Amino acid sequence: MKQVVMQNRRKLLTAVALFALAAAGLPLWQVHGTAKEPGGTHGAARQNANQLSEAFRAAAEEAVPTVVTIETRSTPHQVPGNGPRMHRENPFKGTPFEDFFKNDDSPFPGFGDGHTQRTPHREGMGSGVIIDKSGIVLTNNHVVNGADEVIVRLSDGREFKAADIKTDPETDLAVLRISGAGTLPAARLGNSDDLRLGDWVIAVGNPFGLDSTVSAGIISGTGRDLKFGKRTRFLQTDAAINPGNSGGPLLNLDGEVIGINTAIASNSGGYQGIGFAIPSNLTKWVMSQLIERGVVQRAFLGVGIAEVSGPLADQVGVGRHDGVIVAEVHPNTPAAEAGFEEGDVITEFAGKAVRTPGDLQEKVERTPIDTRQDVKILRDGKPIHLHVVVKPLPDNETAKRGAYNERGHAATDEGAHKSHELGIEVGELTANNAGQLGFKDLKGVVITGVDDDGLAAEAGLREGMLIMKVGKTRVETVADFKKAMDEESVERGVLLLVRTEQGNRFVVLQKR
Repeated sequence: MKQVVMQNRRKLLTAVALFALAAAGLPLWQVHGTAKEPGGTHGAARQNANQLSEAFRAAAEEAVPTVVTIETRSTPHQVPGNGPRMHRENPFKGTPFEDFFKNDDSPFPGFGDGHTQRTPHREGMGSGVIIDKSGIVLTNNHVVNGADEVIVRLSDGREFKAADIKTDPETDLAVLRISGAGTLPAARLGNSDDLRLGDWVIAVGNPFGLDSTVSAGIISGTGRDLKFGKRTRFLQTDAAINPGNSGGPLLNLDGEVIGINTAIASNSGGYQGIGFAIPSNLTKWVMSQLIERGVVQRAFLGVGIAEVSGPLADQVGVGRHDGVIVAEVHPNTPAAEAGFEEGDVITEFAGKAVRTPGDLQEKVERTPIDTRQDVKILRDGKPIHLHVVVKPLPDNETAKRGAYNERGHAATDEGAHKSHELGIEVGELTANNAGQLGFKDLKGVVITGVDDDGLAAEAGLREGMLIMKVGKTRVETVADFKKAMDEESVERGVLLLVRTEQGNRFVVLQKR
């Protein structure tokens, strides 16, 4: 009886609960988890998957009409030779035609008296995206670079010859125009700064000549520095990108272009799980410069900077990535005029936090030319505000190189002093060896020897480099170096300002 009563009570409670859920407007299949749902739990999973598929489909359908195929052709032509001349026997020697091929116009490589070479006929293929309905197309510089003819094929199959091609090799971007196509569908550019790791993205392009190919993945990294894009911090994605995808768009699920597909990390030349795209916010700025000016005009400060991390962060008293350290101030530059000094840590530029060298470079170069900007720095641990008027980056802005003598070693052993703690030997910088080493008008002591297993070697110091500061003390002689070292400790870490072939950099030598 008790068992029957309990069963009836459970039935009653269940009926009351079902009535309450129905009265609240909830479907009865939601009771007991989702056991009564049509298709069970798999139905809900399918519904979510279908919603995601719809988002992919909508984004792709919007973007595909804006994506173009770019075909390039380069015709053979004579260029100055850049290697040893290849002398081959003239096949017409001994015939009436022999003298015809003793000039620079010879079609046979190696013939003729002048040192010229004949480039081969080349064809290439890439992708692009229409960014203006009038016929402006965005692609990569490497897709169109060196081409004699650029053909743009639209998604509807029509082909047009590109004109007015403007490029920016620094970011590997290019803008070109086509005319006579009428009003074209144009892609919408999104905000790449909104991207987060794990966000879904879609790559659209023409890999291997296969038009309108769509692949999906996520953002797997941001702010990537690559060797070939020295003024670009790339987006990283695992969406499949292959040869021919270059110049095509990377989309978010709203169908907005948030990147331009540019490169892959691959040992085989094909997709291996990692691709890179130029962020849309950088693309917008470069694109507007190319359209308005034909070239990209960048601002600069005139400083050599380095990342603040590890022992260096401890030495200058800031957190990791809480600024960048000034390793060098170039003369006659905006930074020199504003009063920057070596050892300053730049923490803010124009009111925005600075965390990495690429971060500062990006902020500075997009600043309007001849504008006055506020810069917040730390000097000897104390906050200071400087004001700098940025100027156009000179065309010949390059890192200064050092020099070595014929033996590949520093051309000095005068007044040498050995620091066993650092595993380094230094000598005087004289008027004679300063010219040999490329240190004219600089002050410091020259590294004349480095122990293979010492702290200096571990930090990458080499013979021929110049030590300019020890800690916060400038050194101009070996005596200065010895005195400054008396105030330092390898247990706490010794901060050195060193001049290398690439310019100045700070190094911390610390016993572990």
